[in-house]
Amino acid sequence: MSDIRERISRHEVLKIDDDTCRLFQSAAELAGRKWTAAVLLAMARGAERFTEVRELVDGVTDRVLAVRLKELEQRELITRSVIATTPVQVRYELTRQGRELIAILQPLVNWGVKWNIES
Repeated sequence: MSDIRERISRHEVLKIDDDTCRLFQSAAELAGRKWTAAVLLAMARGAERFTEVRELVDGVTDRVLAVRLKELEQRELITRSVIATTPVQVRYELTRQGRELIAILQPLVNWGVKWNIES
């Protein structure tokens, strides 16, 4: 293992310590979790309500969407606002952190479009 660390440390491009690597892995797992990026991208396209997000995210079930929205809110990527009307309205909005993640995902979206990547 130390041989690999020595080779890596010689490369100027890879100046990532173990803590940074772990944080990157956590961020990649969050963004790469099924439906997460699709939900965030739907919100970046203007979806604010549960039904609007569901319409833009083809194939997601109500249950999974509810779980993802709750997770994204807990991670502070989105905010949830309850508006006291009849009936009650719930709106979701990207936070600054969520918008920054969208900016990072955009080149991946562009790459997928360029190379016609489909699942």
